[in-house]
Amino acid sequence: MRTALFLAIVVFAGTGGEICTTLAMKRVGEVKDFSPYALLAVLGRAFRVSWMWFGIVLSALAFYAFLALLSWNPVSFVIPVTALSYAAGALGAKFLLREHLSGVRWAGVLLVCGGVALVWAGEGNNTLEVGVLPTGMRWAVLALAVTPFVYYLLCIHSALSFFLAQRKPGPRVTPASDFTPPVSILKPVRGLDRDAYENFASFCRQDYTEYEILFAVSEEDDPAVPVIEKLIQDFPERSIRLLIGTEVQGTSSKVCKLCRLVREARYDLLAISDSDVRVESDYLRGVAAPFRDPRVGAVTALFRGMAVRQLVSEIDCVGSSAEFCAGALVARKLEGLKFALGSTMATTRERLAEIGGFEALVNHHSDDFEFGKRIAARGYRVELTRDPVWMIFPAQSLRNYLRHELRWAIGLRHIRPWGHLGLIFTHGLPWSLVAAAVAPSSAVAAGYIGTYFVLRFLMAWTVGVWGLKDPVLQRKLWLLPVRDASAFLVWLASFASNRIQWRGLEFTIQEGRLIPVTPTRNLQPSAIEAPATTRRGG
Repeated sequence: MRTALFLAIVVFAGTGGEICTTLAMKRVGEVKDFSPYALLAVLGRAFRVSWMWFGIVLSALAFYAFLALLSWNPVSFVIPVTALSYAAGALGAKFLLREHLSGVRWAGVLLVCGGVALVWAGEGNNTLEVGVLPTGMRWAVLALAVTPFVYYLLCIHSALSFFLAQRKPGPRVTPASDFTPPVSILKPVRGLDRDAYENFASFCRQDYTEYEILFAVSEEDDPAVPVIEKLIQDFPERSIRLLIGTEVQGTSSKVCKLCRLVREARYDLLAISDSDVRVESDYLRGVAAPFRDPRVGAVTALFRGMAVRQLVSEIDCVGSSAEFCAGALVARKLEGLKFALGSTMATTRERLAEIGGFEALVNHHSDDFEFGKRIAARGYRVELTRDPVWMIFPAQSLRNYLRHELRWAIGLRHIRPWGHLGLIFTHGLPWSLVAAAVAPSSAVAAGYIGTYFVLRFLMAWTVGVWGLKDPVLQRKLWLLPVRDASAFLVWLASFASNRIQWRGLEFTIQEGRLIPVTPTRNLQPSAIEAPATTRRGG
């Protein structure tokens, strides 16, 4: 089993490294000049592409696993069996690089696999050899490796508890509901997200009696301004206002915008959401319904994804549904929600005033977490809407994806240091690999690896596919191990830095607060208002 495990690392890490290197060189372009100076220039461009570094790391991992294989197996065995890389490479080229493979090439791949099977069958001693770990340490590792499985089962139980309760026969929020207090939708905006117009327009198509939408940007030349102005023209029946300019009261541009939006809002019930969120027509009814109970202080929402057909975007989307929403459901089951999600933060003006308004959050990195935490600390409940919203995931480079993940991991480490450290017990992939490496028998090692795959996929399917009805996760469930591997590396990297980049600005984080590195601008407030004709005013 040890040989099989290290062979798998050689094959998949090596193939992954080659695919990443290929993606890097596709971005660099074809090499036509082979002079030393030109080749050095190509290398310089290649090393500025994040795929190249990812490929180097995977290739190095495969190389060291190859050396390990040679340390206890004959070279006449190792060289033939590592030919499985040809099969893995063909699959990667077909499904990741979208290359065309002829029938003859697939026949060659099958012949290679058959040859490897013969070589493997001829080697009679491929059993797991337990290393020199002390017995007590080995059993401690095996015991700790079970904790992610317990977490996966808890996620499944929490998801079943929530979604079955939502779907059981009984009263439901319907268009005929008589609890429809007027709502102010607040949208702080910076730049354009993917499909921004459709995202914004979904809030204009609400089946709701009375509401308004307020947008805020910091600068008149923000690329979102023309999109919002078009929205005002296309939906003259809606009360839509665009506020330009915010008073800089702290380091978070988003929260500074929210301070002004709350002051300008006409209604007591406030619904805030990020600009990459899209909603169904009954969204406001679902947000307003829990506030019928005066013990509810805030409402937030789970989300499912829409992603372009691009690998990095799909990995991001898969992880968000299968990991982030699962964690929120576990927190709700164990202690009740004590935070909110940026997909929706709804509260009343009175509850917001009790926590000091958004003015108290202008220097915080995770305003949604602090918002929910402070309302829960006042003794109010934070509830989830019955239905999830849509989160739009854009095409992005691997570098930007990892930077985004690292930003949130660093922020979480500062606002919940012990909780962030405890995430080590939710990473099933590395624990299963370590357990398989030290297991006393092949059967035990296979049990750990098999249990990881069964419970991980079952948890993701229960939360994301059955519960949230996420179409991307349903289609790309097989990406989960890739997401798990990258999430573990990001978790490790989050302990090495306090600096993040956010919407083109750079900050350091100290005790959950943002310390700007990049200076921000202060603009005088102005406004564009409709319904009839666009006009500017205070």
